Amino acid sequence: MTSPKTLKVLVYSDDVHTREQVILALGRRPHPDLPELEYVEVATEPVVIQNMDAGGLALAILDGEAVPAGGMGIAKQLKDEIRDCPPLVVLTGRPQDAWLATWSRADAAVPHPLDPIQLAEAVVSLLRARVPA
Repeated sequence: MTSPKTLKVLVYSDDVHTREQVILALGRRPHPDLPELEYVEVATEPVVIQNMDAGGLALAILDGEAVPAGGMGIAKQLKDEIRDCPPLVVLTGRPQDAWLATWSRADAAVPHPLDPIQLAEAVVSLLRARVPA
């Protein structure tokens, strides 16, 4: 099996600045062992669901502070409804909200303000499991 040329990563937030922060923090290639990332920026819940249903995504990063639909509720719905759901990273409002991310069945949680190193470590560990060596 050949490895993909790019990995599609969905980034959901109603705040364009949050989406920009995530993309800038990860860059095009967060680790040399991984293919380049291709970002799908999404600002609304219906478009998240549409993209997830369509498939082809390696990972989704969901803003837990997004309005009106928060990333934690969306994460729970996706894990409940999509067989073989790709890994989900939830951005929490603060470190103490990690328990909510656990409830949502997210695969990782990263608190605001975003630490680029912490975000990259979470994303790389989840993507490595999905990319053949």
